[in-house]
Amino acid sequence: MNHTMLYLSRGDVERVSLPMTVILDAVERVFREKGLGKVEMPPKIGVHPTQAAFLHAMPGLVPSAGAVGMKWVSNFGENPSRGLSTISGLLVLNDPETGFPLAVMDCTWITAQRTGAASAVAAKYLARQDAECLTIIGCGVQGRSHLEAMLAAFPGLRQVTAYDRRTDALDRYIAEAQTAHHVQVCRAPTCETAVRDADIIVSATEILREPTPVIRAEWIKPGAFCMPIDFDAQFTPEAIHAMDLLYTDDVAQMEHYRTMGYFHTSPPVHGDLGEVVAGTKPARRSSTQRTMAIHLGLAIEDMVTAIHVYERATSLGLGARLPL
Repeated sequence: MNHTMLYLSRGDVERVSLPMTVILDAVERVFREKGLGKVEMPPKIGVHPTQAAFLHAMPGLVPSAGAVGMKWVSNFGENPSRGLSTISGLLVLNDPETGFPLAVMDCTWITAQRTGAASAVAAKYLARQDAECLTIIGCGVQGRSHLEAMLAAFPGLRQVTAYDRRTDALDRYIAEAQTAHHVQVCRAPTCETAVRDADIIVSATEILREPTPVIRAEWIKPGAFCMPIDFDAQFTPEAIHAMDLLYTDDVAQMEHYRTMGYFHTSPPVHGDLGEVVAGTKPARRSSTQRTMAIHLGLAIEDMVTAIHVYERATSLGLGARLPL
């Protein structure tokens, strides 16, 4: 029998136009499955060609979604100076019955969108539901996807504030956000002014092994939810220790990162976000709790997003069939 697989370029993946609401629902369901022990996902492993670069192998199995595969993703911090994107990589989806590859697709759009969705799901359980002010620190790809996801999950947001030390990136971000989402984005002159009044704080800057964080505990108001997707690059150890609730998306993965030199000043977390979504660990209990979820990135989020991309691409006739 001749087997073929579907190849989806970055353009193909983007043309699928998978709505953020679909990704939000899929990611919330997979967090719940993880909290109930119904997925398989070992901590990601990686290689590090330079101090500011890594490539990670991320396998994941979600039986309920019929999704199994692996993402091979790179993060090269010097790429923008070369005119290249920081993140690149491929995602392989396999047939859960035979193991044969179903599809190989670019993973950059999926990575951005599922990360924003995962943060918005965390906010659903850990942020105040009457949150009105969102702050984005870092106006790159993740800053864009997080704005889209938070606006979808929190229609009551009334103010968006953005800060980036690169004024050109901040200018582009504000212009694009106002065009794409018809939302007014305020420019913050400093990181402190961006953080002070925020109900939800997303930090989406560069991941560093030896960071110099700036966000201090006294900047974070009672009731705020903090979502660092850049590890501990922006929040000081004192700010992280000041949290009333501290979760991560995968405890085992965070402990693995500690052995690699990350999070050496961060306290132990209270548990896994999947446990919160599944109801076995507490979500926010009062309007004054300061809460944080440290996002490391889960392969299962990629798999449940990719299976939707694959199914829609197949129905739309996108991509190219390649022989194995």
